[in-house]
Amino acid sequence: MPTSRDDPKATFDWPVRIYYEDTDAAGVVFYANYLRFLERGRSEWLRALGYEQDALRRDEGILFTVRRVELDYRTSAVFNDLLTVRSGLAHIGGASLTFAQEILRDADGALCCQGAVNVACIDAGTLRPRRLPVALVTGILAGTGRSSPASME
Repeated sequence: MPTSRDDPKATFDWPVRIYYEDTDAAGVVFYANYLRFLERGRSEWLRALGYEQDALRRDEGILFTVRRVELDYRTSAVFNDLLTVRSGLAHIGGASLTFAQEILRDADGALCCQGAVNVACIDAGTLRPRRLPVALVTGILAGTGRSSPASME
């Protein structure tokens, strides 16, 4: 379910409910779990564009691995909160994608965290960096309403 007031393809929202397993002894979401929620948002974004990661491995011989994360925590989420993981593609490089992501609490719109996640495309056999397949780049650009990688910077 992509959302944005300006461009419906610009961002992708994915809902997450907080369960006991996501929290620490105080009932607050454990900080590292936000990384799991962000991963789900990116995976579902890719799926919404028509790309399954197991098919990309099988058919294209590629995997994605997180290379860099910058994350600012703003406010806590707690048990039973409903959150929205918002993902947008900030940059597409020859062998990487950078996402601008944030997690919002649905009840009041509070920003729980925000940041940037850079994922590298790697060869499934060698685990070495590899250029993004042209068809994938074309599909991502079409799916996000952009005409070229340069238009995302």
